[in-house]
Amino acid sequence: MTLPETMRFVDLKDFGAPDVMRLSQMPVPKPAAGQLLLKVEAAGVNRPDVAQRQGTYPAPKDASPVLGLEVAGEVVAVGEGVSDFKLGDKVCALANGGGYAEYCLVPAGQAMAWPKGYDAVKAAAVPETFFTVWANLFQMAGLTDGESVLIHGGTSGIGTTAIQLARAFGATVYATAGSDDKCKACVDLGAIRAINYKTEDFVEVIREHTDKRGVDAVLDMIGAAYFDRNLSVLAKDGCLSIIAFLGGAVAEKANLAPIMVKRLTVTGSTMRPRTAEEKRAIRDDLVKEVWPLLETGDVAPVIHKIFAFDQVVEAHKLMETSEHIGKIVLSFD
Repeated sequence: MTLPETMRFVDLKDFGAPDVMRLSQMPVPKPAAGQLLLKVEAAGVNRPDVAQRQGTYPAPKDASPVLGLEVAGEVVAVGEGVSDFKLGDKVCALANGGGYAEYCLVPAGQAMAWPKGYDAVKAAAVPETFFTVWANLFQMAGLTDGESVLIHGGTSGIGTTAIQLARAFGATVYATAGSDDKCKACVDLGAIRAINYKTEDFVEVIREHTDKRGVDAVLDMIGAAYFDRNLSVLAKDGCLSIIAFLGGAVAEKANLAPIMVKRLTVTGSTMRPRTAEEKRAIRDDLVKEVWPLLETGDVAPVIHKIFAFDQVVEAHKLMETSEHIGKIVLSFD
């Protein structure tokens, strides 16, 4: 295949509102050792993209400054030392940046064959949320069969993924969401109880439904605003896993006593700074443990809306409204 010299990409000349993004031209990159070059067919839109656009989540120095952390497409060039993939393979991947472009470099260790029966849009909706949920809820928080979990933001891309995976691996799932319709969506995905945080107190609901025991894990993207309340709903030896700070990063006058009294673990992580080896290990777990569930349909990405590549501004505006349920995807078709 003869590759073009240049490609379209989403240019971010300044930080700010969605309108700062513009389509522009840049050279098509060439894969280094251990990398794949994909002709992008679809790319996921995620909260970290919004944060990077706003200037609050800068790309690592060794990563592409172009937005976009998950893609699906065709392998059109293979770097030295790569043996797992070949030209023409259809793969999805967790990118280190650069996904909002017609061609994207990805580490081979973060790439996966499309689940059987998937198209580009469905495949592109998998990597970012599934990597994040698997690492934080299963590897770090240690959620297992028979345990219980509270998932905040149940209709976000992370939330819809976490509800399904927790249910599939035998956990009892509770979730929070901001409307009755969103709560219904959480229940449809597998939560036994969804809590409208605008009209209900999730602490009271969890205590009532667990006979005051609490849950074994909380997956939280709110941060400071929920910190004390999250600790209060955890059972003994429970784990609070924090993945974002939509409600602030500084918890003033926090009550730390429950951590000692109940032997709690408080943990958290971001995906982007993890090493290539760590991301490869997560990838390997997903292919072994989760890919079969995707291929049988027991678990599936929830896709709210598909935008054309040149509608990226509209896609980000929708993301910022938080009115979506599941994933927002850019299609390059």
